[in-house]
Amino acid sequence: MIEMTAIDKRTHERKFVRTFFTTPTAVEGEDDSAKMLESAAGLRGMQAPDVWVPDNEDATAPNMRDEGAQNIIDVLSEHGADFPGEIHPRVVWHRDSPSTRYQGFQRMLEITDPDNGAIEHLDGFVIPEVGDIDDWKKADEFFTIIENEHGLEEGSLKMSVIIESGAAEIAMGKLRDEMGKPTNNLQRMFLLVDGEVDYTKDMRAITPTGGLPEWSELRHNTSRGASANGLIAIDGPYDDIRDVEGYHERMTDNQAKGMLGIWSLTPGQVVEANKSPLPPQEGYWLLDADGRAVELEHDDGVEVYDGDRVSLEGAADGYVLSVGNDEIEVGEGELEDELLDLLDYVPSLDDIVDSMEEFEAAKEAGRGAIAMTQSATVEIDGVEVDVSRDRMWDEATYQALQTPITLFQDVYENRPDQHEDLAELYDEDVVERAMDVGN
Repeated sequence: MIEMTAIDKRTHERKFVRTFFTTPTAVEGEDDSAKMLESAAGLRGMQAPDVWVPDNEDATAPNMRDEGAQNIIDVLSEHGADFPGEIHPRVVWHRDSPSTRYQGFQRMLEITDPDNGAIEHLDGFVIPEVGDIDDWKKADEFFTIIENEHGLEEGSLKMSVIIESGAAEIAMGKLRDEMGKPTNNLQRMFLLVDGEVDYTKDMRAITPTGGLPEWSELRHNTSRGASANGLIAIDGPYDDIRDVEGYHERMTDNQAKGMLGIWSLTPGQVVEANKSPLPPQEGYWLLDADGRAVELEHDDGVEVYDGDRVSLEGAADGYVLSVGNDEIEVGEGELEDELLDLLDYVPSLDDIVDSMEEFEAAKEAGRGAIAMTQSATVEIDGVEVDVSRDRMWDEATYQALQTPITLFQDVYENRPDQHEDLAELYDEDVVERAMDVGN
């Protein structure tokens, strides 16, 4: 039985999951129906996801799912030991269909049979199309039956669910009251994954273009549900696999909600999603150019803006600063304040480690708060302006800004296959300091 613990504390080894990558379990019309599984099992480094999902549901044709379950067994028994991430197959389930739930149960029972050789490489299962909290408890009960049938420890199989209905969204708010009760093993819960396509269908939503709504409220609610229950939130698939910029924008928006993981449909998306939440190699300044964040170019100690949305020129009594269609005259003393309102700094891993080390040293010296200074020389239209701002650091600031470091440490500890990639991104000294700070 899972040991009782505080609900909002992480109960699994992985603190973060950046990538959730699905692969069809059986491809119809191929000599080797498991070829996509075999290919995915060989992924390493930044191309390999934190969680690999052999998908025996939507990605696999219904008439191929029995063969797909056998392919999972065959591929995991042969290649599972070498796969660097966690492995969580998705099986069929539906809140309104007992026969579908039974099919999923039967396939889970077969896949986890110790005689088949796959269970030692398998971490859990992903359950789609869940409904209210009672439906989640039905799935959990099947997991418990499987564990008892095969002599596994109760709660050892992780359970992740896909939020694809209004009922499932409401159930996230009830999970905290159910987890930890002696009548269930819901503390096996691991991931909450958004499935916006089926959610859109369930909500009967319509858009003029036929595209998916943003569903920002769903993503917020999933992130909140994960935080309240010690779980990990994952956003749904981003279907336009060629739109790298849009994928990055989606991930950036998610990360501001605390949702650091996203569904990946291709190894290329896996690479982007694995790198996205990590701090950048070099810090950089952003300028709000009439609603568009523009990265300034670093040139010999000067941060240069090269665009036409913002302009700056000298005037008789100071300067004329133009942003879009807005134009203001400012004195030399006011110009720095106006520019600071438009500027933000994105810290590198080295910057974050420096700041945390400085604050830790201040704490040891008995100081509860210190001022951290950010300064730069900014050039717009050939005019250079020195800007500087102070930010107060206290214990709350330190804890909030520790998340990127905790993420980095979690990745480094759990993904040794990415050490070489991380060494290419950051200096060895920075990596060593990042692994020591905050501990």
